[in-house]
Amino acid sequence: MKAKIGALSIVAIALIAIFMTINAGGNWDYILPRRAKEILAIILTGCIIAFSTMVFQTITNNRILTPSIIGLDSLYMFIQTFVIFVFGSAHFTLMNNNVNFLISTGIMVLFAGLLYKFLFRREGQNIYFLLLIGLILGTLFSSLSTFMQVLIDPNEFLIVQDKMFASFNNVKTDLLITSYVLVIVIAIYFWRYIKYLDVLSLGRDQAINLGIPYDFVIKRFLIVIAILVSIATALVGPITFLGLLVANLAHQFMKTYQHKYLLAGSALISVIALVGGLLIVKHVFTFSTTLSVIVNFIGGVYFIYLLLKENKA
Repeated sequence: MKAKIGALSIVAIALIAIFMTINAGGNWDYILPRRAKEILAIILTGCIIAFSTMVFQTITNNRILTPSIIGLDSLYMFIQTFVIFVFGSAHFTLMNNNVNFLISTGIMVLFAGLLYKFLFRREGQNIYFLLLIGLILGTLFSSLSTFMQVLIDPNEFLIVQDKMFASFNNVKTDLLITSYVLVIVIAIYFWRYIKYLDVLSLGRDQAINLGIPYDFVIKRFLIVIAILVSIATALVGPITFLGLLVANLAHQFMKTYQHKYLLAGSALISVIALVGGLLIVKHVFTFSTTLSVIVNFIGGVYFIYLLLKENKA
């Protein structure tokens, strides 16, 4: 297992080295700092998406679900559209990335906290009830966003449209320090609960029989997932299928139940996919398409393959 992690690490480091040095033309003082910020943002985003999706699939015991099903992506677009609809695109919450990031993340985490608090007031609530409520609220937010988008000025709509799709070519690097600090704090908090993931993958009843405080642990995991998804969405925008793709590839490649290897493997596969994909977009397609389009196309095809595979099983 360590050999597989080592092989993935070598591939990831090699791709990062190519990304940092290709076509530099000797302008190292100009090229390296800019590419270093970009690669740090890509690594952070890739690890966050892989980590949150892997944990979400474990606690729901379903490998075709991602955290976006609980409506966080739709809520992010609703917040951005609402601010432009009410205050205009020149409002300081949109002009300042840090303010926009903190407000968006704060509202998304508050929404997730209220949702989980309401649903877990009683012991024994089914987590699939949470997913159903999240799906309904996500549809509501999406419908409200569409309603406001058809009413706003076309020039304002272009700004909303820019936020509707993930962009790895224009990552908000000024949010890096805030994002890394938040992720480090979350990692320290989460570390004490990582030992429960292997048992939780057996299912709710088995986990309770083995002495896991199920509802208590699940609530903590869901709050952590909400914060991580909020950070990733604020950094690059909503991206649907990357987590699904890398989490399932990690399961197939690692072939283990131990989450310490699955989490590390999925994070490395995510970094390889993003850095390798960005190299192809830049130097093969010369920006004629975007990485998010390629990821969503491959992820969508893979999602259909998983559905057909599960249907036959």
